[in-house]
Amino acid sequence: MSLILAFESSCDDTSVAILNSEYEVLVNLISSQPQHLDFGGVLPELASRLHMKNIMHLCKLALRKANVGLGEIDAIAVSINPGLIGSLIVGLAFAKSLAWSLQKPLITVNHLLSHIFANYIEYPELKPPFLALVVSGGHTELVHFKTDTEFEVLGKTLDDAAGETFDKAAKLMGLGFPGGPVIDRLAQGGDPNFVMLPNPLAQKDNFNFSYSGLKTAIRTYIQSKDDDFLKKHQHDIAASIQRAIVEPLISKSIRKARSLGVSQILIAGGVAANSALRQGLSTRAAKQGIMVFYPSLSLCMDNAAMVAAAAIPKFKAGIFAPLSVNANSIKGTRLL
Repeated sequence: MSLILAFESSCDDTSVAILNSEYEVLVNLISSQPQHLDFGGVLPELASRLHMKNIMHLCKLALRKANVGLGEIDAIAVSINPGLIGSLIVGLAFAKSLAWSLQKPLITVNHLLSHIFANYIEYPELKPPFLALVVSGGHTELVHFKTDTEFEVLGKTLDDAAGETFDKAAKLMGLGFPGGPVIDRLAQGGDPNFVMLPNPLAQKDNFNFSYSGLKTAIRTYIQSKDDDFLKKHQHDIAASIQRAIVEPLISKSIRKARSLGVSQILIAGGVAANSALRQGLSTRAAKQGIMVFYPSLSLCMDNAAMVAAAAIPKFKAGIFAPLSVNANSIKGTRLL
């Protein structure tokens, strides 16, 4: 079996992983950056500097924990888009230097594609065709996979993404950053119909998403209430916001899967950790004979194991990148 050493540095988590070609994880290390909490979001310049500080140490530690020498590595994988350009460059430069010095092939991976392939780590038997729902802080997409390397984006956000809507709502409620986990937690036991928020682009033949209007509606509602009311009904408001965000994701995914005749839906990205999305999509899809897959919570977040997983089909197909390749911040799921 071949071994792939992978790097992820698209945002504020530095991660190094080693996988074999059968999607078995030998090691998957993540160094987070709590320094950004003081800013209420990720500070790009700080993120890239911390990646530079951490990546060498993390790489050495990963090799030691996996009991693998650099000479045993068969390919180097790295995410090169989308993301913070300064952060991406750090990971790519490090991966290039290793590929050149070891004379090993370099495999470049799209960050969103990596999130989708995180499912393969826990379900290596997965085979296309399937529909992937990609939901993260900056992206919301529906992607139809015909093969592991042949896919088409069928729907995407026209403005804001599901993840950033969770973050904005939490900020308006004074709950801190990131917003997804705290709203998910508060929503437990709350009434999802307490506040009737808009359902954007509800037309049955529209598979795009839009969250800018919903963000405005959430802000307008919260600003119209006093602090005592908001505190008293915090759980109900959180549940209502969560319902408004995940309902279009669930309904459109199922409708598109049925129209394509696809019997599998994969959830991917940070918002794939949301309990209402997991439970709601699984329950409603099952009634239509559709199976739903999603990674464990640790693999929903940015990590290098998913980068290696996305690199495996390209490694087997001999799809390698030249050392002249550059990082970029172009959004969307792509085969680079």
